Amino acid sequence: MVDLTSLSMFIGAVLLLLMSPGPNMAFVISHGVRYGWRGGVASGIGIGVADLLLTVLTATGVTAIIAGWPPAFDLIRYAGVLYLLWLAFKALQRPVSDIVSQAPLVPLKTVLVRALLNSVLNPKAVLFFMVFLPQFVRPEEGAVAFQLINLGVVLTLVSVVFHTLLGVFGGALSRCFSASSRFSRAQARVLAVVLLVLALRLALMARPA
Repeated sequence: MVDLTSLSMFIGAVLLLLMSPGPNMAFVISHGVRYGWRGGVASGIGIGVADLLLTVLTATGVTAIIAGWPPAFDLIRYAGVLYLLWLAFKALQRPVSDIVSQAPLVPLKTVLVRALLNSVLNPKAVLFFMVFLPQFVRPEEGAVAFQLINLGVVLTLVSVVFHTLLGVFGGALSRCFSASSRFSRAQARVLAVVLLVLALRLALMARPA
């Protein structure tokens, strides 16, 4: 097990990183505004599932293999760009009759999968796990892979709580306004703009040296 001092430092570092504005924060809040607090919570859980997946890939050495293959960064990045552009297009395709409905516009599991893919199809997320988690591993304390898994689980728990609270906040913002068709159109457009900005950010992301 990771010692208490290292664990405390790890949680503090994770919280500081989560509170820095980034793509996951924008994704969760925008989906909370668009689909209500349930959509925001589903987004937070999706990011948590992605964190667990990346933890396993890091502990098994897969992220190191991916990072060591030069074309991998661009392949993952451009797949993420195409995916975000497709989501932006879908956000603008919803008819007004569906927009003003009280029913969720998409199944919550779809929002969860969107959040998962948004995280996994970000090459910097892969590099982050490969670089960040090992900094808190102490080989003399036991199996490195087991420590990486423990750290990843802790990171996931902190991430899920943080992002689900953000999602609830996004849902609260949505409830502050009228459920009119005009506001619903604005919600769709804001979501599309957020997704387009995330796609542009990913497309312009510099490959690490």
